[in-house]
This record gives sequence, C-alpha cells and structure tokens, in this order.
Amino acid sequence: MAAASQSDSPLVLIQGEDDFSVGQRARLVYQQWCLELGGMDHEILDASAANSGEALKVLGRLRESLQTLPFFGTGKAIWFQSCNFLADDRTSSSQAVSSALAALAEDLKSFQWGTVRLLISATKVDRRKVFYKTIDKLGRVESFAGLSVEDKDWMQQAESIARQAVQLREKDISDEAMAELLTNVGPNARQLHSEIEKLALFVGNRREIEVADVAAICTVNKSGRAFALADALGDRDLPRLLRTLDEELWGMKSDKQKSEIGILYGLIGKVRAMILLKEMLREGWIKAENDYRRFVAQLAKIPAEKLPADKKFNPQAINAYVLFRALPQSARYSLPELIHAMDALLRCNLRLISSSTDGALILQQTLVGIVGQPPARGARPATASRTG
Repeated sequence: MAAASQSDSPLVLIQGEDDFSVGQRARLVYQQWCLELGGMDHEILDASAANSGEALKVLGRLRESLQTLPFFGTGKAIWFQSCNFLADDRTSSSQAVSSALAALAEDLKSFQWGTVRLLISATKVDRRKVFYKTIDKLGRVESFAGLSVEDKDWMQQAESIARQAVQLREKDISDEAMAELLTNVGPNARQLHSEIEKLALFVGNRREIEVADVAAICTVNKSGRAFALADALGDRDLPRLLRTLDEELWGMKSDKQKSEIGILYGLIGKVRAMILLKEMLREGWIKAENDYRRFVAQLAKIPAEKLPADKKFNPQAINAYVLFRALPQSARYSLPELIHAMDALLRCNLRLISSSTDGALILQQTLVGIVGQPPARGARPATASRTG
C-alpha cells in the first residue's frame, strides 16, 4: 500500500505491480494538482514505449514540456503516465535510454520548479538505478505492491480495497458477502472494483449487498476456482470434485504459473483446516456456528498460549473465512479419515515429483481414494457451496 506522503512535493513517482491502484492514486494526485494550480496548461503525456526509440521520443517530449512555461503564468501539472521503461527490461537497459534517463535525472536536480509539478506513474521500477534514487531524494515515492495469494494477509488487504470501493458507491456489504466476494475474485484490485461496480448497479436503490447478490452477479476467477476445488473436496462431492479438477488442469495449459503441485497444496491446506477444526471442536474452543461474525468471535477468544507456535498448525494464522467454510464440511469426515486423506495427499506429492505417471491421473486417483468412500457414520450434511 502507498506510504503517506507530503502534499507539497513538486516531484512524485507512483509505482508498483498493482497497476490499478497506481493508476487510481496517480489520477487523484494529478486532479488535485490541477485544482490547486488552476489554469489550462496541464499535460498528460503517454509514457508507454514498445522499444528504445519510442522511449527516447517520450523522454524528449517530457523535457520539452518541463521547459515550456505556463502560458497564463499560473501553474503547470505534468503527468508522465504509465511509464514502462524504468525497470530492468530490454528497453530500459539499452544504452541510449539509460543515458537519457541519467541526463533527465541531472536536469531534475537543478530544475527550478516554481509552479511546475511532475508526476510519474509506472508499474515496475528498478530501485537500483540513478533515476529512481534521484526522485526518491528530490521528491517522494509512493508504492503499491501487487496482491498475491502467497501473501499471508492478502485477504485483509483486498478487503480494505473492497470496502473503500463499496463506501465510495454509498453501499454497505455484509461480512459474509464480503468474504464470498474475496473468495471469488482473489487478490485482484482491478477486478474487485469491477465486481463492486456491478454489485452496486445490481442492488439498485437497496443499500445492503448480500451473499445472494454476490452469488447472482459476480464472476469467479481462477483464484475462486481454486477455492471451488477445495470446497468440492470438503463437501465430499466426487462428481463436482473431478469436474472442477478437470477445469483446473485445463487452465494449467494457458497459465504457466499453475501446476499439479500447486493444486495439490491447496487441497492439503483444506484437509489441514478440517483437522484443526475437528481438534478445536473436541477441545471445546469453538462450537458449530452458522453465523460468520460469531464464528470469528469464537476464534478470537482462544488463548494464544493454547495454540501451536508453528503457523502451519495455528488456526489463527489461517484466514477466518477459510475456516468458516470448512467447519460444516469437517462433519463429512471422521478424524481418522482426514488423517488418511492427509497421508494420501502427501504420498500423491511424492508421486508427482518422482513418478513418470501423468500428474492428472495421479491427482484423480488420490481424490477418488479420499472422497469415494461413504461419508463417516453420523456425519451431518455440509452447507452447500458455490462452485462457480
């Protein structure tokens, strides 16, 4: 997230992998500058370049803009928008572009700002380079890191983004609906804003956004589909599980970041969550609960000293909504069955690494072995889950 910064700096760089947040923040700063300075001399320069030649041209336009005084003598805001040659790629590393950026950095050191302000927005920036260091010293830098499922607190960060977007549209959203939205969309700020815009239009004059609204209108992306696979395992629904697995395996063909091992780790996390819930129920730390807020309140009351230090086995280190979804599903399995399931998944991991057998077949065989048995005697039906 962006660091708080001084409002009077005439030189600002807004950068980060979260291109949506970078664009939103940069537009806000530019509009504020235009209001403060007044006049009609403000400029937005498209700073995207496909090669070094185009990069040199846009840098030339920037230097020309800096040297052109405001026509009416008021003030001038320049937005060097969506610059894509400040990182460590081929265009950025060319000798001509590196020299031009170094020369611009020297100009900025001696530039008489007066009523001129320069805003640069970029998705990726190499902090080791002179140009970045110059801006960091002379002005201010705001950074927006991209959200990732690898981040332990991505749901909290995504929720903060989503709640701001909901409030901006003068709506409210229930905790359950928010959790469902985050599950469907995952760590994607741009899509969160898009889905919230759809929800606001869908509910019309109604103030509150509910779970049913999210189910009716929101798109389930690849992160949501990964949750759907784990939910099918938790619900012990073999046909849905195999169908969803096929969708995940098909998605691997167009997404190089996905693999059978990644799919497997998501399933291991689901089984581990159900085992932890079984133990918490047995210890009396929690009770079966259908209300999300009351469930979260139960988790908060568990004394920290009673929980393991290893975060892999600490339920308070797992997202609360993941546990909430897994709570009714854990009743589908006995504890011995869940332990057997964990062992089967670990053996599956070894086979995926060492065996020449097709990974899809290994996953299918493992899941059939886990889910294909009849539910534990006396098990209660699990709450229905969306699969997308």
